[in-house]
Amino acid sequence: MSIVSEVVRQIIAEANVQKMGRKKLVKARIRGGKVQRRKMVSAVKGYTIRSGKLTRMSSAERMRRRVAQRKAKIKRKAKAARALIKRKRSLRRRKSIGLK
Repeated sequence: MSIVSEVVRQIIAEANVQKMGRKKLVKARIRGGKVQRRKMVSAVKGYTIRSGKLTRMSSAERMRRRVAQRKAKIKRKAKAARALIKRKRSLRRRKSIGLK
């Protein structure tokens, strides 16, 4: 990926998040092919938004989230590696029959 497209993507992401004191407003993002709009998130580490108010997460919740994020990272990396292998295999097949 080129540096220019990365910078453009970062600028768009920054324009999509509006900081409002200790809270951030995420305007629109795509998850699973669907567009989600206007979500408030905490701008302070260790805090989350519950029923519209900023509340401190318990240490157990922070630990569970950290473990879950680590597992998710490993899972994402493995899925990406599988997709890459499949892409390489299909491109090899295409090349062998003269399409690419």
